Amino acid sequence: MKALEGVKILDFTHVQSGPTCTQLLAWFGADVIKVERPGVGDATRGQLRDIPDVDSLYFTMLNHNKRSITLNTKDETGKEVLERLVKECDILVENFAPGALDRMGFGWDRIQELNPRMIMASVKGFGPGPYEDCKVYENVAQCTGGSASTTGFLDGPPTVTGAQIGDSGTGVHLALGIVTALYQREQTGRGQKVLAAMQDGVLNLCRVKLRDQQRLEHGPLNEYSQAGQGIPFGEATPRAGNDSGGGQPGWIVKCKGWETDPNAYVYFITQAAVWGSVCDVIGKPEWKEDPDYAKPPARLDKIAHIFDTIEAWTKTKTKFEVMDICNPLDIPCGPILSMKELAEEPSLRETGTIVEVDHPERGKYLTVGCPVKLSDSEVEVTRSPLLGEHTVEVLSDVLGYTGESLERIIASGAVGEIKAEAAE
Repeated sequence: MKALEGVKILDFTHVQSGPTCTQLLAWFGADVIKVERPGVGDATRGQLRDIPDVDSLYFTMLNHNKRSITLNTKDETGKEVLERLVKECDILVENFAPGALDRMGFGWDRIQELNPRMIMASVKGFGPGPYEDCKVYENVAQCTGGSASTTGFLDGPPTVTGAQIGDSGTGVHLALGIVTALYQREQTGRGQKVLAAMQDGVLNLCRVKLRDQQRLEHGPLNEYSQAGQGIPFGEATPRAGNDSGGGQPGWIVKCKGWETDPNAYVYFITQAAVWGSVCDVIGKPEWKEDPDYAKPPARLDKIAHIFDTIEAWTKTKTKFEVMDICNPLDIPCGPILSMKELAEEPSLRETGTIVEVDHPERGKYLTVGCPVKLSDSEVEVTRSPLLGEHTVEVLSDVLGYTGESLERIIASGAVGEIKAEAAE
């Protein structure tokens, strides 16, 4: 059986943060029922399309293993269906603008009245405070959560990262909150509210920078390359370029082919424990005994020169040759892998980290599979649902509408247009 088999999730999420959360739970076996507006659906179905009139990759890659039901929640019959869904499901997940569920008539008090065991999980931009009613997108979250101010180079502007730490990162946090609340419900029998604010999620992922903010009060951050260059620190944790955040000097250096390949680089760390091996590899064995280089404190003001010397060596090797030489010596390094290289990496296909999925309208496409592997709950990634594809199935199998009662719901228009073969 699957880890979350038998758990029913009412999915009112859209775009990225919420769907990231519910997709994770669906991968682990939960029955995720995605509620969408008839004829419209999740906005990402039509965003960034590469094929006309087909669900975009933005949508398909965030909504695997789910069922889709279309429902007009402003319609009285639609509200009847929604009430029954609330009673039947274990978890409701939403990332609406603040107050949207209350305006629908399904705020926390009403949900608790219908189903005291219901867990209501929400993604919001900010937690309680001066900005709690503000609308937030990915890059806004990165900026307000501390990531942008600490990303980039010292002499440049704040920079956002390509990793979706605001949206997808918060979705992962929310999934953890949900399964925690689900476990607690086993002890108490009660549901509860779960909130994951995007600002909070980004700040959690930036905790080492908050660590450095406090260390800065007691002196310069010597592992930052600016310390060795004699550049004074300000009052806040600075942008650190490609410095390692773990206290060991690290930098991205060029490799063979960098002139034409924008990703012919490797991240190289001069870890103190393997300094001798680093010196041997780059052709500087004399540095092992030289008092100006032998110990980490002595090397602080020479970091730029050291990495220039390392780069002179790495430029004679491909990034993979650097890995082949350094890994057996325990020298920490890693190639800069492009999305093309990752998409073509066989080992990621074998582990299910990248999977190929067949879609009835767009054909085969690549997507990211479940990043967490459970030995007793294997994940099979199934395609995202077409808009309203499972409406009749959910109405009958989950809510028990059959015969005349099912015909009444369909005839009301509350669930949108139903194809004749689906109705039968």
